[in-house]
Amino acid sequence: MLKSKSQLGIVLFCCFYFLLLSGFTVVGHRGDPINAPEETFQSIDMAFSQGANYVELDLHESQDGVLVISHDRNLKRVTGVDTIVSQNTFAKLSTLKMSNGEPVHSVEQLFQHYQNNPNAKFLIETKKTKKGNPQDMEAKLVALIQKYHLQKRIMVHSFSLPSLINMQKLMPEIPRIFIVGSLKRISFESFKYADGINISSELVTPTIIKQLHYLHQKVYVWNEMAENQATWNWLVNLDVDGVVTNYPALGRHYQAAQDQSQIESLETTGQVNSVHDLTTVENPYEQVPTKAPAKAGHSYDVTQTVTVADQTYYRIGTNRFVLSDAINVGQTAQAASLLVGKTAQIKPNPMTVATWNSPLHPTQKTGQLLANSRHKILAVRYVGNQVWLQTATGWFKSRQALIQLDPNTDLPTIALAYYRQLPKQLRPTNLLLKHSFFNTKF
Repeated sequence: MLKSKSQLGIVLFCCFYFLLLSGFTVVGHRGDPINAPEETFQSIDMAFSQGANYVELDLHESQDGVLVISHDRNLKRVTGVDTIVSQNTFAKLSTLKMSNGEPVHSVEQLFQHYQNNPNAKFLIETKKTKKGNPQDMEAKLVALIQKYHLQKRIMVHSFSLPSLINMQKLMPEIPRIFIVGSLKRISFESFKYADGINISSELVTPTIIKQLHYLHQKVYVWNEMAENQATWNWLVNLDVDGVVTNYPALGRHYQAAQDQSQIESLETTGQVNSVHDLTTVENPYEQVPTKAPAKAGHSYDVTQTVTVADQTYYRIGTNRFVLSDAINVGQTAQAASLLVGKTAQIKPNPMTVATWNSPLHPTQKTGQLLANSRHKILAVRYVGNQVWLQTATGWFKSRQALIQLDPNTDLPTIALAYYRQLPKQLRPTNLLLKHSFFNTKF
């Protein structure tokens, strides 16, 4: 039980703070390491300017107990000098230069530099040995966070569960993320001390993400510094909470695309009510086609709708989306299938009927159909109580035409019997029926 109001406040703050982080967070891995030396102020500034919400940095401890920002314990790769952080004083380490001329920085120098920039937020990795050394790293980090009042701008992640346990004891309001390179490391024990899991993109799957979310764990993904456009086209379809990326600009591009879209979960079956197969894409944001189209007349499980720039897509697979203009669900699918491929004759009044770019988002006129002209129905879409028909010119509302059903090919007994079973609001009222339909007994 909570012993005081202050403890309750800490818990509520922690829950509220992490709620703010829900969604797709872009974390610049060591800053923007492709365009500037990693973990320098230049790299950090560039990452934030490119759209990173957080910058990820690594900690080691110098011989004289200073927290030093460095991924490697040996600085040779980044400075050209064979020097181990823990075996040298920070004064000695400060003389070493990165390729841009910046020195190696301490955490305190970092916090001093960015303390007045509220948009500068950091995901800090505590680097620990298997024996848990250095033992005082978390206490020193917490002291600096408190000194510069950065509690709302810091998250911590680590491969070391004991390090996260220490952080939980010392500063429970700071979000803690457990880094795993193997699924075997994910356990209920870790959930006691971690708010999230940072998992390799080689291991992450939609099922794992769903399971972790069910257990109230955030899911962050890292990619072993091998991201490319193809990786992001896949990664953006996952329901992750954040990505630790070497390409913050690319991450921000996809983040912005999601921010500008409307995404909703959906569990239903949709049928392609079109005479043509429909192109499918890897995601709705980049329009990269897949090799497998959605087949005309086939039904697919639909798990999500994504609306981007006045176009609505159905998700029909892990990495497969299709424009929903010619897809119907439920009773409307069977009703629409009766009309696909038939002939629509435009009514004599008015003289012309406008066609549109889309039945769901009719924002642009694409042409016009003359009175009494006849057109093949290429696709059908129910939108509310309206039935839209697609011709070679574009989409128009079915009430503006008569639809010819052929008794020789439409099996009138089945077709009209089913038609009469539809709710009235789903029945097209403009069917042009040949005389032989009425000779059929129902």
